[in-house]
Amino acid sequence: MGVILWGAFVRATGSGAGCGAHWPLCDGQVVPRDASVEMLIEFSHRASSGLALLLVIALYVWVRRVAPVPHPARRAAGASLVFIVIEALLGAGLVLFRLVADDESLARALVMPLHLANTLVLLLCLTLTAHWLSGGLPVDVARRPRVFASILVMLVLLIGVGKTGAVAALGDTLYPATSFTEGLTADLSPAASLLLRLRIMHPALALLTAAVLVFGVLSLPIRPADTRGAMARRAVVGLTVVQVLFGFANVVLLAPVWAQMVHLLLADLLWIALVLVGASALAVESPPAPA
Repeated sequence: MGVILWGAFVRATGSGAGCGAHWPLCDGQVVPRDASVEMLIEFSHRASSGLALLLVIALYVWVRRVAPVPHPARRAAGASLVFIVIEALLGAGLVLFRLVADDESLARALVMPLHLANTLVLLLCLTLTAHWLSGGLPVDVARRPRVFASILVMLVLLIGVGKTGAVAALGDTLYPATSFTEGLTADLSPAASLLLRLRIMHPALALLTAAVLVFGVLSLPIRPADTRGAMARRAVVGLTVVQVLFGFANVVLLAPVWAQMVHLLLADLLWIALVLVGASALAVESPPAPA
């Protein structure tokens, strides 16, 4: 979670080019000397990302040793390893192709949402790994296809909100407004940058998704004995309401860096809670009988 939030801080402060167009080295050095503030911010993000990669590798090796072959955590840990490697490659691509700092190209507007979507899938895999290692029951999608379809719709919508949020945050970073009226005018102006004109999509999709999440999770079947699933369901409802309110506050405050990071933190917590609700709704107390 810390790596995700620090990555947002790198983008919000325009420090993505702090190490130049070098990767994995920072400005051609393993440990930069006489570093600027931007370089220190970017270097610390790379260092924490590298540590996260090593930890996921260690998690994968450990799970393979302690979990028996049919254990679902083995697959979740393996998927976590795959997606964190993809995460590193996407981050490298942003740097090597100079899609950082003040770049406002269409390529950056496309890669950043893809980067965020991969981050959410990685977080899903890590959440399921922890859930199953801590006693969570395995899931069976085939037994509850309608429930799975409902969960999938909610997850996809939340990814969509995150992707439009990434575009909106990029617009806030590259074209900071001095007042709420100025920002709204830029959103509606046909002469404004495409990033600003797309920014309105985020609150619109967020409101639709919030309604779907609240009604959707309340309709999911959670076993009475599943306290973790019940807590996660309450967390989804509560975090959805708080996230919507804070999103509007973020707009009124003109999206300061701290508010962007809190907004992202709430989004990640909401995503984790939704994943846990989904795992509980699809849980089976015994594995399906062999065909």
